[in-house]
Parts: sequence; structure tokens; C-alpha cells
Amino acid sequence: MSALWIAHVEVTDPDAYGEYAKRATGAIAAHGGVFIARAGRYVQLEGRDRARNVVARFPSVEDAVACYNSPAYQEALEFAKGAAERDLVIVEEVSPA
Repeated sequence: MSALWIAHVEVTDPDAYGEYAKRATGAIAAHGGVFIARAGRYVQLEGRDRARNVVARFPSVEDAVACYNSPAYQEALEFAKGAAERDLVIVEEVSPA
């Protein structure tokens, strides 16, 4: 089953976070991830509002976790530390009925 990587982000240092995003893009693609939403329009209905929302689809939960744990993504993540407050979750998609 495919999986969604969902991040809700409040950027506090745009330059450092921009470097994270550039580097993370390659790591995500290398693990089969494809962005389906990236910092576009949104409507916050409940919970904490964070202006940047990102959704990527991976072939599986395992691929998404492998991406997160990969050396390339961990290197990219160093640029996000201190540059943003983030929530990140990986959720398995349901099969179409």
C-alpha cells in the first residue's frame, strides 16, 4: 500500500529551511516519493495553524521510513533543525473501494 508523508511546518529561518527543502527533495525522490502538495493554499479548520503544509506519496510506509532514515535525508534535516517547528507523520493510504 502506498503511504503519505505529511508535514505541517512553521518556518523560522527561511534561508536555512530553503537549503533543507532543496536537499530533502532529492532524498525524497530517491526513495520513490512524489510531492502531491507543497506549500500551496490551505484552510486551517482545527488544530495548530502552520503556514507550510507538505504531502508526498511513497510506494509504501517502509519506503517513506527508509527515506527519513537515509543519510541524504538526515543530512538535509540538519538544515531544518532550528529553522522550523515541524510535525511529520507517515500514514498508509487505504485501497480504493
